[in-house]
Amino acid sequence: MEPPRPSDSFVTRFQRLASGSAKRRVDLELRGLDIVLSLVFLLISVVLAVPIAVAPLLTDGRPVLYRGERIGRGGRMFTMLKFRTLRRGAEQRLGAHLGGELVLKTRGEFTPLGGWLRATQLDELPQLWNVLRGDMSLVGPRPIRPRFFEELAGDLPSYWQRLVVRPGLTGFAQVRRGYETSMAEKLAHDLEWIADRSVRLYLRTLLSTAWRVLRQSLHV
Repeated sequence: MEPPRPSDSFVTRFQRLASGSAKRRVDLELRGLDIVLSLVFLLISVVLAVPIAVAPLLTDGRPVLYRGERIGRGGRMFTMLKFRTLRRGAEQRLGAHLGGELVLKTRGEFTPLGGWLRATQLDELPQLWNVLRGDMSLVGPRPIRPRFFEELAGDLPSYWQRLVVRPGLTGFAQVRRGYETSMAEKLAHDLEWIADRSVRLYLRTLLSTAWRVLRQSLHV
């Protein structure tokens, strides 16, 4: 069960702010790259996706996929997909935690293969479908749960600006600092991407992510 959703008035306020932000030509170019690359990656990843989907069934039962409600571009809600890496019921046990505390407590909830899937980021392969659908981009601020968005937008005045672009499968914050950085530092990286986004930065971030994942995989 997902945490409570933010109130309609809260979401509407930030939807208005995000929709009032100027659209850029580069957003159309990045969307075109998202469609082409996500389709290619989806076709290539089928070979990996099948055994990854079977593994949880053998070790921890159903469901194979994790489905979580997230806030997307312009404040629109969507269902984010991932291969399940945590034991059943972990969402409820971890629901009150955020940031570094969440990272630490999550380690004790991994399924037998969950830690490896997280380290290699193969658990995020289903998000390529989110990218193809237009819910996400390959590069952008990581998608966030509605309740956490409400909390962080109240503490960090610029947090709503993340809604100007589609959330990403990877982003500046993940490439540069990892998962245990403070939310304020992550926001600074996200805002840098939003301000400077370009095809060049998009491709450079994807290459940096591939290199980072490869290094992590070698140390699993």
